[in-house]
Amino acid sequence: MTPASEVLRQMRELPFADLDAIAPGTSLVLAPHPDDETLGCGGFVIEACKRGRPPLIVAVTDGAGSHAGSTAYPPARLKALRAAELRSAAQILGVPENQVRFLDLPDTRAPRAGPDFDFAVQTVVTTIRDHSVANLLTSWTHDPHGDHQATACIAFAVAQIARVRLLSYPVWGWLLPPEQALPITLVRGARLDVSQVHEQKRRALAAHASQYSGLITDDSQGFQLPHDLLAIADLDYEVFLEQ
Repeated sequence: MTPASEVLRQMRELPFADLDAIAPGTSLVLAPHPDDETLGCGGFVIEACKRGRPPLIVAVTDGAGSHAGSTAYPPARLKALRAAELRSAAQILGVPENQVRFLDLPDTRAPRAGPDFDFAVQTVVTTIRDHSVANLLTSWTHDPHGDHQATACIAFAVAQIARVRLLSYPVWGWLLPPEQALPITLVRGARLDVSQVHEQKRRALAAHASQYSGLITDDSQGFQLPHDLLAIADLDYEVFLEQ
């Protein structure tokens, strides 16, 4: 076991690598919620699009749990809003709308087993085979969020079946308590320099207005992206971890 502080230090000191070295060929970004595609790897998506191979983006959950107490945005309306936000963010990143997909599983209840899990795995496997995907990028298994961990489980099962390269991007994992012990000895992976696409990534993140601004005002317990996570998303690099 290794303290999170040491694991995160190793992440911050991973060698830089070119996009083609990190993930050659077509990629699929499996995001736990609409917005994780930008938070965790928006720069990667932009750079891949610039090279003429826009990734597919698949959102696992519908995002409708972020403001469960809102009457102005009940679940169906919030679900539609978050889907529209993802489409807008993807367009800013450079991804065509027909490469954005939704599994529509319930927010806060992404599965780790059972029929919904099997549905998610088979759907993503089919998408990978239909589009000759070579790389699957997903949330880090140690992100302290149940949906992120479940999405990592889905991705692992997909990679085993479809035999694609599996990489993970940390999101909430950057905010782990320093003393938390993780079952990791040595971090393997690379950093991608995204300093030249900062402004584009920021605009894509701003498209997720329900999570980023005061758009929804009638839920005092509603979710808002914290400043410390936004600061991580604004780094000059993104981290991609080998499984």
